[in-house]
Amino acid sequence: MPSTDPNLGLAYGWTLGESGWHTQMDANLKRLGAIVGLSVKDRDLTAPPASPVNGDRYIIPAGATGAWAGKTNQIAVRIGGAWEYHAPQVGWLAYIEDEAKLAVFKPSGWSAGIAV
Repeated sequence: MPSTDPNLGLAYGWTLGESGWHTQMDANLKRLGAIVGLSVKDRDLTAPPASPVNGDRYIIPAGATGAWAGKTNQIAVRIGGAWEYHAPQVGWLAYIEDEAKLAVFKPSGWSAGIAV
């Protein structure tokens, strides 16, 4: 039975030949692809875009609707034609493309950001 990394939520520590490695490793790789080098298109859309492309990432604001309802502050990433969600940890950085700002996740939520 693998353990879970407390920072990124990745599974690790399988014994050689242990079942579950394939599906959990797929989840690990998808999570890494979603959050490493984090750049999001927008953070103030309250509903998912009409025509997202696989790989699109957004920070979900308060008051979001539809598939994003109840996911405030999470990162939504489009993978395989569906939305996947990742809860940020304190200290994560994200480049906000439409604002040209770098924001950090703090205990109170995402910072206003600084222009870069």
